Amino acid sequence: MDITYRFTLDTGQTELFSLRFKPDTLDADWPLPDVLPDWALLPFHICSHCRFDVDATAYCPLAARLVDIIARLGHLISYDSLLVEVETPERSINQRTTAQRGVSSLLGLIIPTSGCPYTAFFKPMARFHLPFASPDETFYRAASMFMLAQYFMHDNPEAVDLHMEGLSRIYSDIEIVNFQLVSRLRAATQADSSVNAVIILDLFAKSMPFVLEDRLEDFRHLFMPFLNGKP
Repeated sequence: MDITYRFTLDTGQTELFSLRFKPDTLDADWPLPDVLPDWALLPFHICSHCRFDVDATAYCPLAARLVDIIARLGHLISYDSLLVEVETPERSINQRTTAQRGVSSLLGLIIPTSGCPYTAFFKPMARFHLPFASPDETFYRAASMFMLAQYFMHDNPEAVDLHMEGLSRIYSDIEIVNFQLVSRLRAATQADSSVNAVIILDLFAKSMPFVLEDRLEDFRHLFMPFLNGKP
């Protein structure tokens, strides 16, 4: 699967990111920079729940995947205006937006496929990437993804989580990742667009455990044909 993001600033500067993913695992499959900065080292602002051994792993896989983005877009201010063009296998999407929102959309694709075990749960959403998704769209996609995962676990009934408690835990772990990622990016750049791009994602992560039940009820009326009679 190949996806491209093209950022065109009002100055005419253009940055193209050609992203390729392994079809069997959906792991990122494009080359890393030859030289990685110190802010990408694993011990630098390491997550408290990190599963990697600092003696065996030199760099944080997530940070390493963001080095090229920071090198090319890290100078942008959050509200710089730009045109973002996204090409996926299914569609083309063009949107004039702010730097922080454009970068946030790109990070929403790269973070799940980076190799971090805590972000890997979002690979199904990355596979069906929806650029510039609204909060409602993101909530619906995340909840639907989690419930489909429960279907694939049906051969182990004791592990099935119909109350979606596991989804809250996933987002709680993501909060820790986001917090340390922001610390890394603050050390990497003086501009704020990349930092705020992560904060945009983190705001959703923080709200999920608290609004999960209420937000699900907001969608109930859409499922009345299912509730009123078996299809």
